[in-house]
Order: sequence, then C-alpha cells, then structure tokens
Amino acid sequence: MESIKNTPLYQEAIQELNYPYGNFYLFENFVIGEINKDVVFSWKDHAKAVVEEISDLYDQNGENLVYISNRIHPYSVIPSDWLNFFKHSYSLKGYGIVSYTPKGILNSLLEKLFLRGKLRSFNNLTEAISWAKNPSKTKENAA
Repeated sequence: MESIKNTPLYQEAIQELNYPYGNFYLFENFVIGEINKDVVFSWKDHAKAVVEEISDLYDQNGENLVYISNRIHPYSVIPSDWLNFFKHSYSLKGYGIVSYTPKGILNSLLEKLFLRGKLRSFNNLTEAISWAKNPSKTKENAA
C-alpha cells in the first residue's frame, strides 16, 4: 500500500487539499484521494465539500477529470451517496479504485452499481495513474 506522497509523481501534483478525513492530490487531468482510516465517507459530511472545492479549482463539473481512490486505509463509503453527486450535476470522465485487500475489492463491486461504465478497479497505484493519464483510453477501458 503506497501513498502518492511516497512516489515520484507526488512532485507533479498541482495542489494538495488536506481535510480532517483525508487528503486529495490534484494533477492536470486527475485527482487522487486518500481517505483516513475508519472514516465513513458520506456526501453530506465529506464528499460535498471536496467536490465543490475541486470543481471551483478546475472550473468545471468534473466531466474532464478522472478520480482515483487510493484506498491505503480501511474506511467505508456510502455507495448510494453517488446519487447525490449526480443529482448536483457533477460528473467524472472515469473513476478508479485502487484496492489492496479482498474486502476492498468487494466494496468496489458494490460501488460499480452506481457508476456503470465509469469505474475501473486496480491493485496498484501505478496502473491507475497510467490509466488516468491516457484520456483517449479512459472511456473505452472503464469497466
């Protein structure tokens, strides 16, 4: 399990957003999120603030961004909260989940129900970043 901070790519980050519940690393066409241990990540308490700030910084609703969830810590996501994301007219070009445990992989399958055609699972950060950096393949490879 590797934090983006421990990779050479960290130097390419445009900006880093730090919240009490996690850190988000902004790059030209993608964002990497690392949520803290034991957080129950919800739209109301967490995602709404992050999405609004990132949307303002990129001056868009996310339609040209890929989001990578680098799950280096065990935490929970409320999958149905993705409905709030779309209800507020936000979008993503692609969504990658880097899982390091069998439970994490199982959780990503549940999230896939809410993100048909946009979600792709990975078992390492390097593959996820490579996928996110290649916008021409993002849509065709999203599972």
